[in-house]
Order: sequence, then C-alpha cells, then structure tokens
Amino acid sequence: MALKWFRKNKKDTEEKVDPENDAQQAESEEIGDPENLESDDQAISEPQDGADASENVIEDEIEESTAPPDKDAPGKPEKTGYFKRLKNRLFKSHKSFSGGFDRIFTGKTKIDDEILAELEEHLITSDIGVQTTIELIERISKAKVKDVSQVKSILKNEILSILSSQPDAPEENDNTPHVVLVVGVNGVGKTTTIGKIAASASASGKKVLIAAADTFRAAAVEQLGIWAERANADFVKHKENADPAAVAFDAVAAASARGCDLVLIDTAGRLHTKINLMEELKKIKRTVAKQLDGAPHEILLVLDATTGQNALSQAKLFNDALDISGLVLTKLDGTAKGGIVIGICSSLNIPLQFIGIGEQIEDLRPFDAKQFIDALL
Repeated sequence: MALKWFRKNKKDTEEKVDPENDAQQAESEEIGDPENLESDDQAISEPQDGADASENVIEDEIEESTAPPDKDAPGKPEKTGYFKRLKNRLFKSHKSFSGGFDRIFTGKTKIDDEILAELEEHLITSDIGVQTTIELIERISKAKVKDVSQVKSILKNEILSILSSQPDAPEENDNTPHVVLVVGVNGVGKTTTIGKIAASASASGKKVLIAAADTFRAAAVEQLGIWAERANADFVKHKENADPAAVAFDAVAAASARGCDLVLIDTAGRLHTKINLMEELKKIKRTVAKQLDGAPHEILLVLDATTGQNALSQAKLFNDALDISGLVLTKLDGTAKGGIVIGICSSLNIPLQFIGIGEQIEDLRPFDAKQFIDALL
C-alpha cells in the first residue's frame, strides 16, 4: 500500500536519531515489558454452532482484550524518535544477530573455511533461510576478504541490497474508495493491524470504513468495532455467522455512497493449508470486484515474525491463492530472530510494506530497509 498519507504523517512527527548510537542505550530499556509487546491472539480450535462442516475447522482467534491496547488519541505526536524506538524494540534480534558475529570473529584475523562455516550456521539459525544464507556466503567468498573486520561491513551492504530490492507497493486509488483486504492465519494480529492503519489514516484526514467480515469469532466484531470507534472510522457489520462475502459487498457499497477514501476488510483467521477455507477468501475477492471495478485494490497478508520460517510457508500459499500485493510483519519486538525479515525480502517477490514493533499506533510503520538494518546490526 503506497498510502502516501501514512508515510507523510509518520515522517512529520519523527524525531531524528543518529543510527550509529551505541546499542547500550537500547539495553537499558525494559525490552521484556509486556506493555511494550504486540497484543496478540492465541489460536484454539472450537467449532461454531450451525456452521458448515468445512468451517468447523476454523480456529477462533482469542484476543487478550476486546479493547485496543492503545489509549492515546490517534495521531498524537510521538514522544521519542522512531529509530530510537525501533532500535530498542529490536534489541533481542540485535543482540542475537550482531552478537553472533562478534563471537565468531573475536580473536580471529583471517577468513578461512572454518569461519565461513560458522558464519553460515549463524545466518541460518537467525531465520534468514538456507538459500539466502548460501547466496550471502558466496558473495563474501567472491569478495576475497582477508580481514575479518571487513566481513560485517560487506554483509551489511549485501543485506541492505536485498532489503532495498523489493517491488513497489501498489499506488493508492484516488478516484474511488481504496479497498484493502486483510488476510492471515489465526493470531498474527490482523485486527490490531487494521485498527492501527485506520487510526493513522483518520488522523491524516482520510475518511475510513472498516468491514467486519470475520463473522465466525464471537469477539472479532466487538473488538473491531472498538477500534473503529477509537479511529473515528465508519463500521459495517452483519449478524454472527453471516456470509463474509456479503459483509464485504455491503461495506464497499456503503463506502462508495458515503465518499470514503479507504476501506479495510477484516477476514477470519484460517489455516493456510485448508483449501476449502482459502476458497472462501477467493469468494470475498470475487464479490468485492463485482461491487467495485478493480477492487480489492490491495490484499495485505499479516505475518507473525515469531513463527520464523513458517511465515514464509504461509506467504507462499496465500500468494498462490490470492496474489498478495503486500506484507505486514508483526511482533518483531517479541523475537530474537529478526533475520526473518531478510528471508522474506529475499524469498518473496512481494513488498514488505509495514512492520510492527509494539502495541502503540505509532509502532506500526512503513518498512524502511536502511533503518531496519542499522537497528539490527
């Protein structure tokens, strides 16, 4: 999602911080404070009464709270610069990723096969992925580096090249409501992601409508309704167990009639390995297209960074079914394996549009490759 309003709004409130500041400042903060972590769903399996047998395998998303955790008004100026907060929240990954290099290189002066083997193992265990790791090691070998002090610098530049080579996100639709379908498995944070995007859009002067197409989880509509109220967004819902495609259809019709700029459609979390459940998402996509030509203009897939390589498997299967146009990676503050970002950018030809590093609205941000690699290394 290009969402120029999102990028501009966040950039204007951002405090500039030197990317080269020592990571010790990050260590002094309480990284493990639950209030600084993403509020995430826990998935359990519970059939819905009266639902079709194929729907009984849908896992309900259970939220820790039905209310959004952010109690500050949308659009409130940030108290600290985003880079400083990014560095703080990625401290687990920074300590594991960058610290691993230090352990490998300490006391060594020359690059040999043993060091390259240790480096390869470290990159793989950091969730970068086997293929990406092999390519990075080959580039280091071809560079014929002799001094270990140069390896980290070369590796940083190579990773930055990977992160910066993503395709462009779709441009925002200016003439009609820009319709975004949000999908993902249970517990990745779809609902809170929608709420944060809606709040930021509303604070930037956009008229937003949220559609509650997750009609199978009892708390889903209530939680999304609270987010809509907080974000000052219009809200469309149907009764429990209603046809999700019908909700999406009515939401797009309402948005067109009311002159809305942005439509965010929530969907039920579903197992990416269940073909029959993926078919329902295809039905929503077809139904929305009948209501508005070209819609949905974007399909965002929300992934949980803490699931590591499984996130890649999810992305590939969802993309095969729906042609995903953008990715959102949440809960980066809750994992020591932030290398998954590198694996995703290297393995998928899908732009990583947003990353989530905490509960607050301002903690969902457009992905910036240089900021990320500076914080990670």
